[in-house]
Amino acid sequence: MSQQDVLLSVIRKKIKSGSLIEAVAVALGISYDAAHRRVSSKSKFSIEEAVVLCRHYKISIDAILTGSNTLVVEKTKEIEIPEDMTQYFRQSADYLHRYENQENISLFYAAKDIPLFYMIGGTLLSKFKLYVWMELLTGVQKPFESFSMPENLQQHISRIKTAYDRADVHEIWNDTTINSTLQQIFYFFESGLLSKTNAELLYEDMRGLLSKVEAKCDETAGKFHLYFNELLILNNNVIVSSIENKTMFIPYTALGYFITEDEVTCQKAFDYFLRQIKSSKSLNLSGTRDRKIFFNKAGRKIDFYIKRLNDPEELMF
Repeated sequence: MSQQDVLLSVIRKKIKSGSLIEAVAVALGISYDAAHRRVSSKSKFSIEEAVVLCRHYKISIDAILTGSNTLVVEKTKEIEIPEDMTQYFRQSADYLHRYENQENISLFYAAKDIPLFYMIGGTLLSKFKLYVWMELLTGVQKPFESFSMPENLQQHISRIKTAYDRADVHEIWNDTTINSTLQQIFYFFESGLLSKTNAELLYEDMRGLLSKVEAKCDETAGKFHLYFNELLILNNNVIVSSIENKTMFIPYTALGYFITEDEVTCQKAFDYFLRQIKSSKSLNLSGTRDRKIFFNKAGRKIDFYIKRLNDPEELMF
């Protein structure tokens, strides 16, 4: 097959049904007859047209040219200044908005850290996590108490939360999922950038968050499913799935994600998630005892860090 035939074949698979000629015409903004000539190979795509088609249908140009397994991925907004945070959350909300009118939406989250969706509410803890992300991504250090939320952020956060609440959620946690947030609170306290009062309040917010997650596990016929995995090091990968399509989010910085809708890649990642779930313990179905063991252990970690606030040297590892 010629490279033009390969490209047309991939587009045909992407559109699944409907007219290939119309699909090419719409993407390139050309007439039906002009698109027909290209689809029938009477005319060749220009380099510019091939690039437009690949971008429109999220096709790897390298894969067309070389037949390799290279993917084209998008990435979330780079955060360098506070205003970028608003654009980041707006972009994230727009991706999830694509699933708004679709049925049977599922979200899978391999939670190396506490999932983002718990950290975008109106709590002190959610404000602290935004502060941490800004510090990590911009390197600008100032006290937490002087940090203010970026403007217009809440409207995008609300859209993300709505999408999360609509989905059938499957989260995989392990014993280390809460560790980074606990340590971040203590780090900024020790650095003099977080007051002891707010550090204690943040740890209590953590305790409240875990109580809510535990309660969700006990809901009958709920859409929330929590799994405990003892074997895997989780990575914050996320897959959003519906009957129509799948999207995978792959982390590369504290908040930065590569995003792909490549069908083969997303399906393989989806299948891998299902295998992880099979090797995990469902905290919804395993009974009160196993659930209490998991959350009580997390609670003892919070107690440990609160004691460190009062006597950091005595409780050093």
